[in-house]
Amino acid sequence: MCCRRRRACRSRSTSPRAGLARRDERGARASAGADPRRDVSRRIRPSQRGGELAALHGVSRRTIRTALAALGRQGLVESHRGSGWFVQPSQPQGFDRMRSFTQWARSRGRAPGGLVVARGTRTATMREARLLAVRTDAQVMTFTRVRTLDGRPVMVERSTWAPWVLPHIADVADDIVSTTRVLADAGIVVSSGNHRIEAVPAGTEDARLLGVRRSSPLLQVRRETFATNGRPVECAEDRYVPHTISFEAQAFGAAAIPGDD
Repeated sequence: MCCRRRRACRSRSTSPRAGLARRDERGARASAGADPRRDVSRRIRPSQRGGELAALHGVSRRTIRTALAALGRQGLVESHRGSGWFVQPSQPQGFDRMRSFTQWARSRGRAPGGLVVARGTRTATMREARLLAVRTDAQVMTFTRVRTLDGRPVMVERSTWAPWVLPHIADVADDIVSTTRVLADAGIVVSSGNHRIEAVPAGTEDARLLGVRRSSPLLQVRRETFATNGRPVECAEDRYVPHTISFEAQAFGAAAIPGDD
């Protein structure tokens, strides 16, 4: 009988699946101030598959499947057939107020970052001139910046800046985290904006900068921002890797029903 008890005890103490499952359950009961998504996102890269995770953590695939199923029940991750596992965004980005990428990330307990990989000054295109309310021969500055969450590239930001903000933007460091903060410190507060959202395939440069396959689906947000004085500040195109951010919009009032007029 003593031998049987020892065997049972040994079985319980050496089961990696049980131990990992218990850790997952403890993670689910973390304090309200903790953000479990932040920890999970450091362990699971976008589109990572179960076999890769098993090899990375030195456990069996069965253990990984059990752990991922537990995380899935908590709403932390989800699987996409043929694409792998993805960490779910913690909360959607709303349109009730202007919020920069850095402000959104920090409000979710994430660490935002960025790196300007290309910048230059040129003549505005007709579209840029219209959006920024400048002449077509005006000089504008362009940035291509890779944005990161917790050190992971998640978005390519291509910005065109209005001439009147260039004295404050032109010489910012390549690793600037928040241009919104730089402008605010100069007395230019971004207070409103327009957003257009669509799905687009990753181009060659997108794929290289984000570490995804060419033609992979990306979430594109085209936006124009305005200062409190009503002047256009920037027009930009942001391209996010899947499952990084979601957007939420509310509608009020009923639409007219055909035939009711």
